[in-house]
Amino acid sequence: MREAEIRRLLVANLLCAVSIVLAAVVPAFFLDGFSVLGTHLTWLCVCSVSVATLNVILHLVLKPSQSPKRSSFAHKISRFLKCCIYFFMSCILFYAIIVLYGAPLIESVTETFLFAVLLSTFTTLQCLCLLGPNIQAWIRVFSKNGAMSIWESSLQITSVCSILGAWFGAFPIPLDWDRPWQVWPISCSLGATFGYMAGLIIAPLWIHWNRKQLTYKSR
Repeated sequence: MREAEIRRLLVANLLCAVSIVLAAVVPAFFLDGFSVLGTHLTWLCVCSVSVATLNVILHLVLKPSQSPKRSSFAHKISRFLKCCIYFFMSCILFYAIIVLYGAPLIESVTETFLFAVLLSTFTTLQCLCLLGPNIQAWIRVFSKNGAMSIWESSLQITSVCSILGAWFGAFPIPLDWDRPWQVWPISCSLGATFGYMAGLIIAPLWIHWNRKQLTYKSR
């Protein structure tokens, strides 16, 4: 396994982590009263857009899954439209799952949907950038020993950490602490964000530590 590829992964992940920090700091210079807790819905939108934009740019620049075959312009348009549909379907699916886990069905629809968009950005968008709208490839990557590159291993780790972070973030909500960050869905979205950032840092370190044991084979 080439060390240069691991370094590229580390740089890309660190840039994604920095984008989240900037999404919490930079808007305060342009929007009056902006804060992660006080204007949480605005922060959800800013964070989702910044992470999504950077992921797409990094994919276009680094090309971790570049195909040797050149595709036509019509194929690229079709692929892009499929990715948009898959992302929207992912938001709906996450919304349904969140509601099934106890989120308000009618009240706080905007909050729940934006939280679903954030989760989709941390998980589905990465799959779309790396694997495209290929459900079979998604199933392969998230199956046991299914990763075929360090980028796919990183995708596994960051996606799992994001979902686990969101799940753990729900624990403080029913507690009678009367804290402002217990309002739905602040603790869950912060948990997902911290989980995603932890995955971004853990992934390259874990891959570097286990680089001698990791043998990727094409399938």
